[in-house]
Amino acid sequence: MAEQTSSHRRLIIRLTLSCVLMFGFGFALVPLYDVFCQVTGLNGKVLNNGPLQETVVSDVNRRVKVQLIAVNNGGMPWGFRPSESSLEVHIGEMKQTAYVATNPTDRFMVAQAVPSVAPAEAAQYLRKVNCFCFDRQPLNAKEQREMPLLFVLDDELPVHIKTITLSYTLFDITPEDALAAASGSEEVQL
Repeated sequence: MAEQTSSHRRLIIRLTLSCVLMFGFGFALVPLYDVFCQVTGLNGKVLNNGPLQETVVSDVNRRVKVQLIAVNNGGMPWGFRPSESSLEVHIGEMKQTAYVATNPTDRFMVAQAVPSVAPAEAAQYLRKVNCFCFDRQPLNAKEQREMPLLFVLDDELPVHIKTITLSYTLFDITPEDALAAASGSEEVQL
């Protein structure tokens, strides 16, 4: 009987330790994934964001095609599209375009766009000066908004890259308290 109790105790300790380790590993996955993506360039994370520090001179002899794609995450009811599906961009040229979002629902919603660049190698040479993906995008019911994107391609972009695809996935991040507030009023301002 004592042997069986001891065996049960060891099993419980092992199972508890396994649960704790799995829980800890789950928390460690996000920073590990970020480091992995940064090292390998996987997922096309754009690292060059914000205002330019130096004046950029455009190279009129070299053009790159930039394709713009819009994707809604599952369950996101918004209409979401680029105002232009592709652009010809000179290296070093400041290029402005926009994406258009429409909230067709009868309620206030908040969205966040997550960018991705392909090929992943090009992500480090794409500098976003101003992007709607930097901020949350609140839209009232039936509202439509043009969301700006201002970017520059770095002159160190490898010559073999002729086309860059810039994709944004739109996620619904409407807070629960905003949904409750929206049901009591017509328009909500953030």
